[in-house]
Amino acid sequence: MCTRKTMSEFPILSALSKTDAAGLTEFRRIAAEALAFDGYAPFNEQGLFDLHSGLRTAYLVRSNDLLVGAALAGRGEIDLVITPECRRRGYGRAAWGELSALEPGVVTAWSHGDHPGARALAVELNFVAVRTLLELRTTLADTEESASVSLDGAGISAFRPGLDDAEWVDLNALVFATHPEQGAITEADLAARQAESWFSSDDFLILRDVEGRMIGYNWLKIDGAIGEIYVIGVYPDAAGHGFGRALMQAGLQRLHAAGCSTAALYVEADSAGAVHLYRSLGFTDHTVDVQYRRLAD
Repeated sequence: MCTRKTMSEFPILSALSKTDAAGLTEFRRIAAEALAFDGYAPFNEQGLFDLHSGLRTAYLVRSNDLLVGAALAGRGEIDLVITPECRRRGYGRAAWGELSALEPGVVTAWSHGDHPGARALAVELNFVAVRTLLELRTTLADTEESASVSLDGAGISAFRPGLDDAEWVDLNALVFATHPEQGAITEADLAARQAESWFSSDDFLILRDVEGRMIGYNWLKIDGAIGEIYVIGVYPDAAGHGFGRALMQAGLQRLHAAGCSTAALYVEADSAGAVHLYRSLGFTDHTVDVQYRRLAD
């Protein structure tokens, strides 16, 4: 049961080491409860990869003996979630003050689901919105009969672990040169994702031109009824030939064949061309994430 505390009893952060199994179990429990309540995860995949690799630190948020939330901090980024039953009691504001002190200088923070409480807190703490990430979804039964697109001699085949890694990392960096997370993926990051239980090279679709060069890809994440277009990209000089649409159609057909009922993807709201393509394929808004940045004092 959550009750309002006096200021002297307000939250403190408990940093968790990578070997603190009990603490990390509580961290994951709080995240799972928030996901079940809100319908979206409080920590994104990149943040959890950073936690696993030691680049960010997990925290539990406590008020005396009461566990009221969890957080991630490091690399100039902060993510915070308060348990559903403990919201609107000032815990988030107090925890945020402590987290901000841990990250001097420029700090960014995600509001997953564009929560109105987070919006109000951002204004109060001198943060401004700098990015908007859309999660779009479509029912696969509505897309399985889409007309095919000509590949002009190019062909789609499966990713070959150990052979395609370096070429894919280079292409991905070129495609997402201005993207702060996706464009920075290394071969080590790729290997970490290949170690995930959901990874299958057959679900990593590679588009090659007539000379065998990689010019596009559609990496799928199949893990239950909702299949994800995990990341999709086309070599910039090959843009405008319908390759993106062809890769999308191939991915949607594969998700449907795998038994997925829904396809999901994430896209920057200001990526007008990509958003237009996805909407033309039947995708509609599901959730909105907003990233905030702290203004200089």
